[in-house]
Amino acid sequence: MRIGPIFAISLPLLGSGCAQVLPVETAPPATTAAPAGAISEAEITAEVEHLRAALLQEVPQHIARTEASDRACIALAQAEVAAAPSLIDRPQLLVVVDRNPAIQALCIVLARPAGMPWQVIGGSKVSTGQAGRRGYFITPTGVFLHTTDILDYRALGTFNENHIRGLGIKGMRVWDFGWQSAEKGWLGERETGEIRLLLHATDPDYLESRLGRPASKGCIRVPARMNRFLDLHGVLDADYERAARDDPRIDALLLPKRDPSRLAGNALVIVDSSERR
Repeated sequence: MRIGPIFAISLPLLGSGCAQVLPVETAPPATTAAPAGAISEAEITAEVEHLRAALLQEVPQHIARTEASDRACIALAQAEVAAAPSLIDRPQLLVVVDRNPAIQALCIVLARPAGMPWQVIGGSKVSTGQAGRRGYFITPTGVFLHTTDILDYRALGTFNENHIRGLGIKGMRVWDFGWQSAEKGWLGERETGEIRLLLHATDPDYLESRLGRPASKGCIRVPARMNRFLDLHGVLDADYERAARDDPRIDALLLPKRDPSRLAGNALVIVDSSERR
């Protein structure tokens, strides 16, 4: 399980959909996920329903939930975080991505401490790393924490030489999980290399309609509306919301008009359902 990125600030590498890293002064030391405070069962239920309703309205490309799909997503997430049980010390949201080439989906899960039921909020199609193309890596599995060790950034909306906006339109959030080891998808020997693991939007005109199949160089591509939902509701921003009180750089990154969830977490969980059959 890979947990915890390096210290750096990342900047977009135009046209690649991934990032280059420049050595700069780092952000303050990372915190653990900020406690949600005293939140009752009734408040948890109300927040889950609020998020579910908001997702249905704000993400037209959402995937229809079923009992079977909810159970599958929860089981995969629980199996992946089993090696880090201390991660779930309070009710908190996880972003779970299934890299299975036949699935290629994201689901937002409310995780709870041992003995408490987990719930699915909803999800959308994604694209992860594509095999068979030189320079394209297989998105790694594991738990990846979103901390203030690394500052996220926002897309510039610039076009590459192929007239593609690799990170989506201007202003789209790019969540940066640092350098991670990933399998080189163009080699048969399972050789690995380092990639900058990002979660980001993609070109709305040419690439967003292709979500649901492996296509990236190793990062996770999401629809623009899901990008906005995660950003607006601070799904991965537990640490960021806490640090924003004292760090103007983080405060400037977050949306000025946002509705951060009291259940916000800080963990991206990448699974592969094709490996569990």
